[in-house]
Order: sequence, then structure tokens, then C-alpha cells
Amino acid sequence: MNKAVSVLAPPAWSKSEPAARPTFHDTLNRPLRDLRLSVIDRCNFRCPYCMPAEEYPDGYTFLDKKEWLTFEEITRLVRLFIKLGVTKIRITGGEPLLRQNLPGLIRLLNQIPGIEDLAITTNGFFLKQFAQSLKAAGLKRITVSLDTLDENIFQIMNGHRGSVKKILAGIKEAGQAGFHPIKINVVVQKGVNDQTLLDLIDYFRGLGHIVRFLEYMDVGNRNHWTSALVVPSSKILSKIHEQFPVEPIKPKYHGEVASRYRFKDGQGEIGFISSVTQPFCGTCTRARLSTDGKLYTCLFASEGVDLCRLLRNGADDDRVLDTIMATWTKRDDRYSEQRFDLLSHHEQHKKIEMYQIGG
Repeated sequence: MNKAVSVLAPPAWSKSEPAARPTFHDTLNRPLRDLRLSVIDRCNFRCPYCMPAEEYPDGYTFLDKKEWLTFEEITRLVRLFIKLGVTKIRITGGEPLLRQNLPGLIRLLNQIPGIEDLAITTNGFFLKQFAQSLKAAGLKRITVSLDTLDENIFQIMNGHRGSVKKILAGIKEAGQAGFHPIKINVVVQKGVNDQTLLDLIDYFRGLGHIVRFLEYMDVGNRNHWTSALVVPSSKILSKIHEQFPVEPIKPKYHGEVASRYRFKDGQGEIGFISSVTQPFCGTCTRARLSTDGKLYTCLFASEGVDLCRLLRNGADDDRVLDTIMATWTKRDDRYSEQRFDLLSHHEQHKKIEMYQIGG
């Protein structure tokens, strides 16, 4: 377990200096470096591990569009987060490509100095339609969620929406648009899609894309999570290694969430995100901004700080900066490290739903 340390004093820094690269640490000495930005709270899929159809039927009442952060508000907040040390922005949802004129937002964000990485996570359904315009707007990287190549299992895992063929066509179009490598995220559930994982490896090996296997997480309160459905990454790795020998690769940067492996025959790499069996809370540098402008400091957080209200009530940049700094320096989240202790004591932990703040 990590032990809390005293909050570091903020470095000497003027809020008027946009090029400043300060380091603000939370109570566990973690800096703020990444911002996950949810641009819409709705999705065209109904994946049981995120938005199960019985909880979110057609006609479900999501946020009113007036509650969404506008593009102007988003770019203003991103500029402020950049001042506080953020260098990486990931656009999420819901399904972000449902947000009207998303390439326009990408274009605006791409003009902000200090963003070193601008990425998106999508279910891929609309990717063929938007890949070229996203690239032209300045998007740097794409991650696509695709849990299986088996059409019947795919239908079960996305609520009977879309098709594998359509997602693969989107990935192909994105590759032709110049996105390389594309990351393919696979949520693994025991007895559901775990028997189809080698098919994904076989399909994407040699194409330059990176398949990443995610342990099934208890995000939100409505996905009926049970640890019995979790397949440890170590077991997946062992199964893959038997057929396609791999070797570990060093992380690209401090705090990288995925453990990386490359095929010994040079046909690419794979990754594992093991937040259940190997929590990485100690190196988490990510903040999350919901569609309606609330700042969350953990994927499993209960409450957010309403930055949208500050903006719409006329707060100046200094006040918003102070609010973000105060929120981050008080941060002590490490839910994944505490998960099984909480469960063993039957403690209820109300959590924000993943479709509201992205994965």
C-alpha cells in the first residue's frame, strides 16, 4: 500500500505565464499530466460492462445538450490544464464521434501550445466516416474498442449494435488516413470472450497495430461486476505466449498504464492493462472532465468538482486555476488498491459511471 505524504508546496510560478511547466503533486506525490475529456454522455452501443441495455434503454434521459461544455468552454479549460502541467489530452465519451463537429473541436485543441499528445478513444462505428477529417484536424492517435472478432459474441458484448465488419472497416480507413499504430482495446470477461483472444492476435499481428487486453473492472454501479468474471492478465499472457512467443518491453514513460510485450518474431507488440490484479494507482497522473464540466480525480470517484458552473458564473481564469490546483493537491484516490478490502467489508462505494467520464 502507498503511504500518503504531505502535499508539496506549489512551485514559484506566475499564472500569467502560459509556457510554464509546473509540477503540482497530490497527497501521494503524483503529478498532473493527463486529461481525459468526455465530450458526450451517450453512446450508440450498449456494452454490458459500461452501459447495459436494461439500465439504459432507448429513450433513457441523458444530459440536456445545454448542460454539455461548449467547444469554447472546453478549449478554455484545456488551456488552463496545460498551464498546470498537463501535456496529454484524450477525447472520450460515451462515444465521442456522436458529438457534432468533433473534428472542429480537435482543430481548436490542436492550436493550443503545450499539447504533446492528442488522442481519442472510440467504439469505431463511425470511424470510417470521420478518420480522414480527424487526421486533417490534427488528431495524433486513435484507440478503438473491439472485444472480439466473433460476430455472435460481439453482438452480446455491445448490446446487439453494429458489426465486426463495420469496426474493422473503420480501423482500416484510419490506418489509410495515417494513424499508426492504432491501439485495439479488448475488455476480457471469463466465459464470454476469453476464448476468442488468439483470433484478435492472429488478425492484427504484422499490421503494426497494438492489441491491448483489459481486465474487466467494476466501473460505475450498474454493470453487475463480479471478480469471478475477471481473467488475470497473467493467464492471458501465458496463453498467448504458448502460440505466439513474446518478451517484455520497457515502459515508454513513467506512469504508462499498459505492460508491453513484443512478439519475438518481430510481428509487433501487445499490451495488458491489469487494474484489478496489478493496480497502478501509485503512478496515476490522470484527471477526468465529464461532459457537463465536472472534474474527477479517479475513474472510480464518487463526486466531481463543478468547473462548468464556475465558468458560467463568470469566474476568471485565476479562480478556475486555483480550484483545479486545490482539487488535485487534495487528491488521495487509490480505489484499485483498496478494492478488495472494501469488498471484504461489504462497503458500498458509489462511483461515477464510465460513460460520463470515459475509460
